[in-house]
Amino acid sequence: MKHPCHKEEISSLSRIEGQVRGIANMINEDRYCIEILDQIKAVRSAITSVEGRILKKHMKECVKDTLNSGKGFDDKVEEVLKILKR
Repeated sequence: MKHPCHKEEISSLSRIEGQVRGIANMINEDRYCIEILDQIKAVRSAITSVEGRILKKHMKECVKDTLNSGKGFDDKVEEVLKILKR
């Protein structure tokens, strides 16, 4: 099976990486707790967005390919359920 490309997510992940460094700087600068928490919330939201886009692509490409081939569909369903439960 050919896996889909997720390279378009690199820019979002780089931005998230910068946000996390910014949070570390805020902590080093003894910034106000709520300001730090606000930035942490923004990072969590950004990660959730990336996660959603990757999951959507997985469903549209990997799971769809499995449906078309008629093999391994139950395995794909279990795979998705397992990752969603984490």
